[in-house]
Amino acid sequence: MTSYVTAVLSRDHDRNGFRCGVEALDRYLREFAFQDIKRRVAGCFIMLDDADEIAAFYTLAATSVPLNLLPPAAAKKLPRYPVLPAMLIGRLAVATKRQGLGIGRALIADAIIRTESFRIGAYALIVDAKDERASAFYAANGFAPIPDEARRMFLSMGDRAATA
Repeated sequence: MTSYVTAVLSRDHDRNGFRCGVEALDRYLREFAFQDIKRRVAGCFIMLDDADEIAAFYTLAATSVPLNLLPPAAAKKLPRYPVLPAMLIGRLAVATKRQGLGIGRALIADAIIRTESFRIGAYALIVDAKDERASAFYAANGFAPIPDEARRMFLSMGDRAATA
């Protein structure tokens, strides 16, 4: 059985062999991830198999969500700040040969753990699902749609037990 570990992406990791079936995500990892890291607009985290091959990756960045866009049931429990801090999973991809193994779910859990371990004040994880398949994946992992926001979804850090 293959074991996996998550790590911060470094230049020592071979990104060239990663293929997830979405060229834009493959290209991001190969060509643009380090630019985002250098500019401090996103962190990139990878999952390595026991042969140090990249099995998956995701990015994490600070964002916010307007209180008035949240569903009323969620908003009523929150302070009346106009916007709430959140963490954005900007990109998430699993290598084609690793899809269907629960790795995407593990990456969401890793994002939660990283946010919690650094005591980052974040109400929720936010995602922008690129299509219906991605929306279904995130919904199956506890994310709910943000009303009136096309494919933008959230997972309250208070509800994170659904994923972790």
